[in-house]
This record gives sequence, structure tokens and C-alpha cells, in this order.
Amino acid sequence: MALIVNSNLASLNAQRNLSNSQNDLNTSLQRLSSGLRVNSAK
Repeated sequence: MALIVNSNLASLNAQRNLSNSQNDLNTSLQRLSSGLRVNSAK
């Protein structure tokens, strides 16, 4: 039985970057909604 792994590196990189951006956005929204000061836009 053969194991076939299909990977699209561009797609994987885009997915990882999107996930990181979403996490950063969630952190910023939590800080804003809780009244914490945002020191930088990053």
C-alpha cells in the first residue's frame, strides 16, 4: 500500500500566515475591548 502525500507549499505558507494574522487580530481586539493600551501597530 502506497502512501501519497500531496502538499502545496504556497498554500501551506498562506494558511500559516493567515492563522498568525488572525491570532494577532484576536489579541488586539481583546486588548482594545478590555481597555488595555495598544503600544504599537506591529
